[in-house]
Amino acid sequence: MTIRLAIVGLGKIARDQHIPSIARTPGIELTSIASRNASLAGVPHYPTLDALLEAAPSIDAVALCTPPQGRHALAEAALRAGLHVLLEKPPGATVSEIAPLLDLAARRGRTLFATWHSRFAPAVEPVRALLATCRIRGVRVEWKEDVRKWHPNQQWIWEPGGLGVFDPGINALSIVTRILPRPIFLTRADLSFPANRAAPIAASLIFSDPLGVPVQAEFDWRQTGPQTWDIHVETEAGVLTLTNGGSRYLIDGRVLGDGKEAEYDGIYQRFVHLVETGTSDVDLSPLVHVADAFMLGRRHTADPFEDHAA
Repeated sequence: MTIRLAIVGLGKIARDQHIPSIARTPGIELTSIASRNASLAGVPHYPTLDALLEAAPSIDAVALCTPPQGRHALAEAALRAGLHVLLEKPPGATVSEIAPLLDLAARRGRTLFATWHSRFAPAVEPVRALLATCRIRGVRVEWKEDVRKWHPNQQWIWEPGGLGVFDPGINALSIVTRILPRPIFLTRADLSFPANRAAPIAASLIFSDPLGVPVQAEFDWRQTGPQTWDIHVETEAGVLTLTNGGSRYLIDGRVLGDGKEAEYDGIYQRFVHLVETGTSDVDLSPLVHVADAFMLGRRHTADPFEDHAA
């Protein structure tokens, strides 16, 4: 059976990632779009999810690619309509809103998939297997990019629930929570908020694990020029570096793997498998760490940020 999918929210990430990956993935096809301000040639279009559900086209699932604020209501409506639901990251604007959705999906016999696209980067699973056999002494994360390049004029990311610099930073946390053999917990956070914004533009985080291994993370949205998406793990076998957002890994500078990005292909392959097996996949640990950062974070005021695209 081919899963008939509707995308809700046809923005940049849906166009750049979801649509091409759906086209490449056996067992699923794009049959509808629900979006207020955008449409796709040749695909039936509806202005809202409510309008789509009222029209009752033949669909089996939705991919929610809207901003996280307000996504809970969309997911609930889709599940109550008998649809499987794929959630773009982060799965919601709050941690507490996800558990009721998972319970509803279970009661309705539907799949709920909270995606973390960076976990599907090609070097993540090899590094996870390698670290399971190593003694880890420390971890340092550097996730620094130019917000004007990746989120030009997107106002929702600066609003409460939009996460600010944690929008990319949560990608790093999704990898860290996947590759490390033990859970980590936050001990300190320093968050820099532009004077004119409600979300942080930079964050400095310190974690530990049950054995006392230090984990440090630096997130910054003000980096121009080359972008930095690196995780360095000091082990007894040398310094392992996971770089390029998870596509390449090295030990002491020696390249062990360098793969091609196909994160969203992996997401949709996983979604097809989940639907076929009648299961859900919802790991909230990256979102929990972000919530903890806001809870423990010391607030610092940074220069005002004016959102003009480079």
